[in-house]
Amino acid sequence: MNASPTPSPAFPGARTAPRRRRWPVWLAAALGVALLAAGFWPRAQPVEQAKVRRGPLQVTVDEEGRARVIHRYVVAAPVAGQLRRIPWKPGATVVAGETVLAVMETGAAELLDASRLAQAEARLGGAEAAMAAAQAQAERAAADEALAMIENERIQKLAAGGSVSRQESDAAAARAVVAAQERRAAEFGRQVAEFERRQAEAVVRRGRGGAGDNPSVSIVSPVGGRVLRVFQESERVVSVGTPLLEVGDPADLEVTVEVLSRDAVTIQPGARVLLEQWGGAEALEARVRWVEPAGFTKISALGVEEQRVNVICDLVTPFPARSTLGDEYRVEARIVVWEAADTLIVPAGALFRREGGWRTFVVEGGSSRERTVRVGRSNGVSSEVLEGVAAGETVIVYPGDRIRAGTRVKLLDVSAR
Repeated sequence: MNASPTPSPAFPGARTAPRRRRWPVWLAAALGVALLAAGFWPRAQPVEQAKVRRGPLQVTVDEEGRARVIHRYVVAAPVAGQLRRIPWKPGATVVAGETVLAVMETGAAELLDASRLAQAEARLGGAEAAMAAAQAQAERAAADEALAMIENERIQKLAAGGSVSRQESDAAAARAVVAAQERRAAEFGRQVAEFERRQAEAVVRRGRGGAGDNPSVSIVSPVGGRVLRVFQESERVVSVGTPLLEVGDPADLEVTVEVLSRDAVTIQPGARVLLEQWGGAEALEARVRWVEPAGFTKISALGVEEQRVNVICDLVTPFPARSTLGDEYRVEARIVVWEAADTLIVPAGALFRREGGWRTFVVEGGSSRERTVRVGRSNGVSSEVLEGVAAGETVIVYPGDRIRAGTRVKLLDVSAR
């Protein structure tokens, strides 16, 4: 039995038309799948990024300090009597051995008896001996300063040629600064010894005077500089030893910085110190002279007991650049305990601890990659990296909990709006 042939369609393309109309369906399905995949695809996390770079790094101890006159002298009444009004005001310039600071009227003072006169003469002899010793000390200090300056100049020339290390160069510079301070201290001691000798001599002359004498005692400035404080300004009767004025040289300043005891053990004499927030445009430079061996307890602003130590620093910046800095002025001190001229640096915020070691996230191909790094010194802002990353690589700063190895990231725009 033969099957009847299938009748041919009236139009040749009638049977293929439905198949051709299916492509919009497949296109819509593919588009839906793509949109669904895009919706569930992890989005790039915005992060702050920074470049690993080479450069200088300083580790400092930052604390408040105060400037103070190194060599000061409190002028006291050498005898009892009527003090005339003192015309001087704080800041007045005085000349050693010439400027009359105060005048005292002793009235009809009684003669010193034999015992008191002998004591006054003994004090005069002691003052003369102290003056001779101070003169010898001043000459020795001047010779030490000259030797230290010559040695420093020689070592600085060698350092410029690379023959000695920077540590040796800094040590020589520190010795020169210390020698200069010791010379100034010895000269101050010589001036004070001369002043005390004159005062003792005046007391002896007064004790040997006649009964009808009405002598006055003039008190001259023991040192050159300025009047720092006036303790007795008005005319009055004073007893022996009453403080009258305080004088000193404001050009000869030192800075005292109170640091925590755990930081004090890392500070060495000769260390560089940068003084900021003192009122000038540029930071002042100083050197650590010594770290006091004894600490003291101080209560912080939060009520916590702290063991602190005084660090004494000598100013290196010339006086004309700091002429407005005075006694008991506040400064912000940054004591350099370690520094490197060229080392690998990353922001401290890019490092985090995990499993007992230091890690960081490095950006590679738009994704984060976790790296183990070995960290050196840190100043709280930047850290030295010894191995684990290379200069020029990009690290993530302050990675949050959403950042994992392989997370897609994008640069966060932190520019000011």
